[in-house]
Amino acid sequence: MNLLLDEVARATARLADAGAASPRADAEELAAAVHGVPRGELHTVPDAAFDARFWEYVARREAGEPLQHITGRAYFRYLELKVGPGVFIPRPETEVMVGWALETLRDMDVRDPLVVDLGTGSGAIALSIALEAPRARVHAVEKDPTAFVHATRNVEELDERGRVRLHLDDFATALAELNGTVDLVISNPPYIPMSEWEHVPKDVRDHDPAAALWGGGDDGLDAIRVVERTARRLLRPGGYAAVEHSDQQGNAVYWIFAEENGWRDVRNRRDLTNRDRFVTARLGSD
Repeated sequence: MNLLLDEVARATARLADAGAASPRADAEELAAAVHGVPRGELHTVPDAAFDARFWEYVARREAGEPLQHITGRAYFRYLELKVGPGVFIPRPETEVMVGWALETLRDMDVRDPLVVDLGTGSGAIALSIALEAPRARVHAVEKDPTAFVHATRNVEELDERGRVRLHLDDFATALAELNGTVDLVISNPPYIPMSEWEHVPKDVRDHDPAAALWGGGDDGLDAIRVVERTARRLLRPGGYAAVEHSDQQGNAVYWIFAEENGWRDVRNRRDLTNRDRFVTARLGSD
């Protein structure tokens, strides 16, 4: 075993003692970021090249700073995104919703589907759709200037086909010029009620931006209500909406997409842990 792997083993024990959920993976990712190699090639780093900044990174992770803020990168589906303080770190749960969206786009009889991502954050959803549904045209809306900077960097680096257009705007009023023409609206909006503050993991509430967490209203669903109204405005008849929620909000979000507002085929869908995670709906054509 070389020096770096020895240090990774020691760091794993420290992070485990600090309560990290995945101490080995975290230690390896920190080592890879510091030394500029993939995790699978840590054994190739010679002893003389060991960088003591590794232990600075480990101390930050021990103190509860998110791994992605330390390394400056996050992985989402097939993407490596640039992230940092001020932008929401994309979660694996959201990948399932994107997978549903991609399947829905493939099933549509539309040559160049038009997609809107409301509250794009790092750009994870918009860029994944642009990469995996290469004929899609994606408009991504973000109202927070700091998050918008991160999204811009990611789009400039990863959107090789130029299929994503970013908009610094409030998604309640954005993209009026697209009213009634969009094939799919997708969103991972804020949805946590302030009453749940004490139950949110400390590293989330201390480091993810508040605007990306707290959904507004007593139930935390005000932002989702805005998504519903905006989706109803933007979608063409027969277009689809998908919106993420917490695993406790499925029933409430289901009823936000009410039949009297024109929604059809409303369904609550589950994530990889078999928990309610997002609602999908079709805008009626009648």
